[in-house]
Amino acid sequence: MPNLIQTQLLINNKLVSASDNGTFDLFSPHTGDLVAKVAEATIDDVNNAVNAAQAAFPAWSALSPQQRGAPLKKLAEMHIAERDELARLDAIAMGKPISSHGVDVNYAVTQYNYFAEAAYPQGHTSLNSPGFLNMSLRQPFGVVAIIIPWNAPLIFLAKKVAPALAAGNCVVVKSSEKAPLTPWKVSQWVEKCGFPPGVINVLSGHGQVSGQALSEHMRIRALSFTGSTRTGRAIAIAAAKSNLKKVVFELGGKSPALIFEDADIEQAAKETEFSINTNSGQQCFASSRIYVQDSIKDKFIEAFTRIAKARKLGDPTMPGINQGPQADKVQYDTVQKFLAVGREDAGSTIDTGANTTNKDTSACHIHPVIFTDVPEDSRITKEEIFGPVVVINTFATESEAIAKANDTEYGLYASLYTKDLERALRVAKKLESGMLGVNCTSPTNSWDLPFGGWKGSGTGRESLLDSMDHYLEHKSIYVRVNGIGG
Repeated sequence: MPNLIQTQLLINNKLVSASDNGTFDLFSPHTGDLVAKVAEATIDDVNNAVNAAQAAFPAWSALSPQQRGAPLKKLAEMHIAERDELARLDAIAMGKPISSHGVDVNYAVTQYNYFAEAAYPQGHTSLNSPGFLNMSLRQPFGVVAIIIPWNAPLIFLAKKVAPALAAGNCVVVKSSEKAPLTPWKVSQWVEKCGFPPGVINVLSGHGQVSGQALSEHMRIRALSFTGSTRTGRAIAIAAAKSNLKKVVFELGGKSPALIFEDADIEQAAKETEFSINTNSGQQCFASSRIYVQDSIKDKFIEAFTRIAKARKLGDPTMPGINQGPQADKVQYDTVQKFLAVGREDAGSTIDTGANTTNKDTSACHIHPVIFTDVPEDSRITKEEIFGPVVVINTFATESEAIAKANDTEYGLYASLYTKDLERALRVAKKLESGMLGVNCTSPTNSWDLPFGGWKGSGTGRESLLDSMDHYLEHKSIYVRVNGIGG
């Protein structure tokens, strides 16, 4: 197989095989072909990566912000130069269409460029204690672990690595076993961009081995993870049982969208359809529960269905395709199990592709599916599906809509559509969610506002202005000075 990719681990600026030469197979979710032999990191590899990061930390943290920013700038430049190859690698690894991959690269470039120039953490001073000049410092933790998900690996790699490095930490990154190719590609640029050995280490492998080892490691002082609530809970337990390392989580979602009768129906249908079906429904903040005021139910469902039926499923490496397969057979089977539940529980089912054929679709493709009149206690209403599956239910009153929207253990993103500004603000205040769109929905967000969730959707916030705070410790210093105050 001359085109078979063979990946390595990056430890101490050297691309190496796993310590036991172990690998796992990566198959294209579209063709089913074997596309890569991926290095499977062992516990020894984790220890070696942590050792390298710890050894690099004193010199890296002693550099000025400008010196730490220079290689980050070069990393951004490499993303731009290699954007087509990055898109191809994510397409063959987890099925993300190349037509939408520009968002991922642009996001990563913004993160690296911003933190290359904005890394000036500051404490503050105080003269409020007579006889003392007191101050606080912000200092890096040392070694930080970063575990990224498979649905947008470049985005999450950048939004975590850039602020951690800018703050002066050294990092050990673990990519997802479903999408290891773009992180591996980025790892090949680390030395070229000018990062000293050990500052960035990139591992690939499964959570139960390398992910668990990172969570339990006694010399890792902070860990940032994006993924499922179930895995986040396991990491939190491991962190608590080891050294109580700081954890930052962006976890699952079951995001509600409320469509009031005075809303722009076409806009609401277009944007909520994009939210749930883009990236084949594999987004944590997707609008997976839509509540429509009963007087406009039929009009909204007609518009939503029409837009969903226009999706172009097929080979994610081809231009014009806007929905690829599920990330792998495991994810496909998971979604199919939820579809079976939905067909049992829902009042009606709309399969937007039931009467269509497309030779370019594969066994892992799923056309968007709409379930209506679903009981609020159904599994498809309560649990994150991570597929192109939406529940559209109705409400009669504002209070009923709020109650249904909040009846979940998740709280990542919520949205509402109405032309009544007073109602918009009133409802927005009552919805239990870390982010909220008014007359818009996910993926709408803002670079300079906190990104994160309430309840089971996570802890901590990420953004250009918030992220670096997670990678800095506080230190208070009390300095007695004769003649000051008192």
